Amino acid sequence: MKKLVLGIALFFSVLATQAQTKTVPNQPVDKAPDEQESLAKDYLSQIMGVALSATSNMKLFHFVYDWIGTPYRFGGSSKKGIDCSAFTKQLYSQVFNLDIKRSSRDIFSMVSPVSKDELKEGDLVFFKIHSRSISHIGIYLGDGRFAHASSEGVKVSSLDDAYYSRYFYKGGRVLSAFKEELGFTESTDKN
Repeated sequence: MKKLVLGIALFFSVLATQAQTKTVPNQPVDKAPDEQESLAKDYLSQIMGVALSATSNMKLFHFVYDWIGTPYRFGGSSKKGIDCSAFTKQLYSQVFNLDIKRSSRDIFSMVSPVSKDELKEGDLVFFKIHSRSISHIGIYLGDGRFAHASSEGVKVSSLDDAYYSRYFYKGGRVLSAFKEELGFTESTDKN
């Protein structure tokens, strides 16, 4: 429902903008692919609270957008319900062509730790929520925002939120050794 309302709002916003800027009669309505990509990028960056300058991987943002609102289900791995590590595994498979491990603790063994201020789009964020070991994982989007499957479902949150700031453990970037082992190439990375 939220996606439908946002889609309708975007439609009317674009329609109003076109009406205000249209000065030449019979002007073609079709937009160049670059302009369409720019509009999509602008829309997704606004929805997820990430600045346009931090948005470079549109495949990542489209994947997250498609999953927003999916309910949380421990052990789940579908649109009917998904948990944080399954969401991360599917995202890495579909966006980065990497088959990573299934649990957040196992995934942490595949990364090199990254401090919060060095995180880049696509890095992983790990949390120790009411636990001494890693119990939650998300994907960093930029501007302090990350996507994850929380108890409220798949959503985008801020690392600066008091709750997530309190339980943040470390960021992580998939190690080069695992990328090579999994057949990941630099050309695969440029989506």
